[in-house]
Amino acid sequence: MKTQKLGTSNLEVPVVAVGCMRLNSLDTTEAERFVQTALEEGANFFDHADIYGGGSCEEIFAEAIHMNSSIREKIMLQSKCGIRQGMFDFSKEHILNSVDAILKRLNTEYLDVLLLHRPDALVEPEEVAEAFDQLEASGKVRHFGVSNQNPMQIQLLQKYVKQPLVANQLQLSITNANMISAGINVNMENEAAVNRDGSILDFCRLHDITIQPWSPFQYGFFEGVFLGSEKFPELNQVIDEIAAAYGVSNTTIAIAWLLRHPAHMQPIIGTMNIDRLKDCIRAGEISLTREEWYRIYRAAGNVLP
Repeated sequence: MKTQKLGTSNLEVPVVAVGCMRLNSLDTTEAERFVQTALEEGANFFDHADIYGGGSCEEIFAEAIHMNSSIREKIMLQSKCGIRQGMFDFSKEHILNSVDAILKRLNTEYLDVLLLHRPDALVEPEEVAEAFDQLEASGKVRHFGVSNQNPMQIQLLQKYVKQPLVANQLQLSITNANMISAGINVNMENEAAVNRDGSILDFCRLHDITIQPWSPFQYGFFEGVFLGSEKFPELNQVIDEIAAAYGVSNTTIAIAWLLRHPAHMQPIIGTMNIDRLKDCIRAGEISLTREEWYRIYRAAGNVLP
């Protein structure tokens, strides 16, 4: 699979990451087959979080991949922490305890990347810095990043945290593209011009932070998948036509749309279906034209000013 650098790190990662949030929906045999297929396809970057399946997804993954030192050298593991029951928690104690629990469940001695999952309103960045320093010094975490954070939140952390933040996981899809639309509709008096994230797309590009789009097939927060949805007839028609022209599936084109953006994003795909996994991976082989990219953008209901 095509690869790229993750942020400013030395990690050479696949352009598509395998999300493991739904791994607990598979039985043991299915999980083994899914993980093995991902590896065979060159998709060796796996995204986790301590809350996925209450932690069970990490345990299932370790069993499915038959984790050992030889396997560990061939894969890259990313996990997230900071969400607790009824609250968010970026305290030093919680981060350190979370990482220890993650490592135990994944049966590994280190994470390639640790992300802070959702912004904690009570964050004390000095504590985050202490936790990161301790995790780095102990070898438990090699690279750090964030998830769902805006530029000011990242800058506040970076004032204290000495490690570069290499990734920011954000919700983005063809139908959830406000971070793109706001930049197109600058100074316009319309809904698309509303800047809801502090220009996070441009900020991440300026600071070499890799955006990892999550839910790349969703519309709304978690309302459903736009592919095949009767709510998006024009979008599906256009995607299907372009998919037919390339001889690929609509799934492939939906991911290729994200990969075509020059920000060099790394979509997190959450499918547990092996055929769809392969379709997503194939997106790395396709480069949509500017005309095709904008045609899809407009078909999703986005109006150019």
